[in-house]
Amino acid sequence: MNRIGERIKKKRELHKLNLNELAGKVGISPSALSQIEKSKSFPSIVTLKSIAENLHTTMGELLGENEVIANNPVVLRNEMKLTDQNRSGTNIYLLSHHDINKQMDTYLVRFAKTSGMENLLSDSHGQIFCHVLSGEIRFQIEEKTYLLKQGDSIYFNAKSSKEAVNNSDGISEMLWIQSPANF
Repeated sequence: MNRIGERIKKKRELHKLNLNELAGKVGISPSALSQIEKSKSFPSIVTLKSIAENLHTTMGELLGENEVIANNPVVLRNEMKLTDQNRSGTNIYLLSHHDINKQMDTYLVRFAKTSGMENLLSDSHGQIFCHVLSGEIRFQIEEKTYLLKQGDSIYFNAKSSKEAVNNSDGISEMLWIQSPANF
């Protein structure tokens, strides 16, 4: 909580506002804002909301909700989160931390033998890039079929009709990257 004041001051300076200007916009005295910035007092929720709005940010940002992600961009193998799966045996793992400022989503898609992507990542928009890490995956994009093996990649529009199925005798894995991120 002590860092709220630092974040407010940093954002205020970034917007080239002096203490008096921001205080006037928020409707508090400059000395009250100074006390908040020095962490000698904490703003009410109403005041924090007004400060956030006038600094063109969110209350969450001022509270530091994204700092853990910014300070720790690494996702270790044992931290991968299973985000979705289907009945055919395909599992989707998130390879990055949640962050409202992300420009892309990154997933590991693990296919069981003969499994496919039905009912998975179907609400994607923007563009998708896939890279086969192991095995063999048969893609159908619109009316065209592509057989991708380990090391192969494909790039396509997310709104295209698409299907991906494991074409190998064992497990296949691929990296799925989509931009922009699904919020």
